[in-house]
Order: sequence, then structure tokens, then C-alpha cells
Amino acid sequence: MKRRPQVLISPNTENQGAEFVDFSLNLSMNYPQAVLAAGALPWIAPCEPERDVIAGMVRQADGILLTGGRDVAPKLYTSRLPSAVRKTVVPAHPRRDSFEILLIQEVLRQRKPLFCICRGHQILNVALGGTLIADITLQIPQALNHSQTEKKDQLVHQVKCKAGSLMARLAGRETLGVNSSHHQAVARMAAQLQATAVSQDGIIEGMELAPNANGLLPFLLSVQFHPERLFRQHTEHLELLKSFVRACSRTRRSQV
Repeated sequence: MKRRPQVLISPNTENQGAEFVDFSLNLSMNYPQAVLAAGALPWIAPCEPERDVIAGMVRQADGILLTGGRDVAPKLYTSRLPSAVRKTVVPAHPRRDSFEILLIQEVLRQRKPLFCICRGHQILNVALGGTLIADITLQIPQALNHSQTEKKDQLVHQVKCKAGSLMARLAGRETLGVNSSHHQAVARMAAQLQATAVSQDGIIEGMELAPNANGLLPFLLSVQFHPERLFRQHTEHLELLKSFVRACSRTRRSQV
């Protein structure tokens, strides 16, 4: 039987989990279910920010998925943040920020396919030298309501896909309906990235490698929305995940 590619998933963390209130991992089952539906095997990563451990995990994986969760620590992308904005930030555990930044660095070193979702989209930009909008409502008051968590499994607005981009090819058209469950967003993009999906208010909803960085990774797709919550009802969102898994399969074959 054909062996499925293996996808390493970086999960959320909790200071006090269900068992003995220990520091714990936390992950919506939608992520591994989406990976399975796309044709790969999910592997949940421990949050261990040690280079040798991360290098070993990336070596064993055929692709890496960065997931949603709490906010990236502001100190990683700015030294100045208005106090009113700072109060809206709910940072993830520092181990998660450290782990994922090291993970991104190792993915780049080993050149493995990378798919980033929501917080993953944001920390990718930060890890590469970009910045974030810490709170859309306060910093861009004319923006759409992007924090529609009560409709997390529904399409709530459209994004415009850049002509000729991977996003446009996978969507099969110039616009794509998305869900929206975030209060932060990409501000200044890292030099290695380009915006390939943008909402009508200018929020960057999708990123890919910039033309001058095309050789950096075999596959990179980064989205602000949550395709793992939409793939069951909307085939174009499943296709985003399948495209990633196809890249993982190519990586597996090239390493045999």
C-alpha cells in the first residue's frame, strides 16, 4: 500500500491542561482531520524549543503545518505599542513562540513544504522579519469585522486572489470566500513574501514566496483564515490542503 506523507503539526499550548493541570498541548481535531482528508498522516509536535530536537522532527517529516492560537508576543516585532492596543494582546506561552521560530528556521534550512494558518501566518511573517497589526479594530477602525468566531465554520467575507498565484489557481477564480476568527494581521510583510490574497479592507489574507525567493522552499502557502474548518463543505479549501500534501508527497519521493 502506498505510504502517506507525514505532516508535522505545531499545536497550541496551555499553562494548565486537563491532566494534573500540567503545561500541555492543545489542538483542535479539525487540523489532523483536515490533514487526513487531504491524504497525509498528522504528527503532533511537542513544544520543545531545542534546535537538535526540532531538526530531527523536521528531518522525519515530509511537510510542516503551523496552526492558529493565541497572539505572538509583541516584543518579537515591535518595541512600541500603545497601551490600549497592548491590553488586547493575549500572548501564547513563550515556549510556543520560541519553538515555532526555530521550527520555521529549520524548515527553511531543510527545505520542506510549509503551510501556515492564522497565527501560523502571522508568526511566519515575524520570523522572517515582518511586523503585525496587534489589534485590527483599534489600529484600522475602518476594517471589516475579522473576529467572527461565532461563525468560525462559515464563509463571512471574500478575499481577492492575485492573478497567476498559487492561491488563485487552487481557488479556480479571482475571489475566495473565507471564515474570519482573528484580531491581529500581517502589517509590513517580510521581504521574502508576497501578498496573494487580500480582503476588501486591505488585510493580507494569503502569502506565498516572493518572486526573488522562489527557490527558498519547495512549497509555501500561508493563510489568515481557517481552511481546516471549511474543507468539508467547500472543495476549494480542501484543495488548498491537498496541494500542500502533494508537495509533501514529492518531498517524500525525492528523499527515498
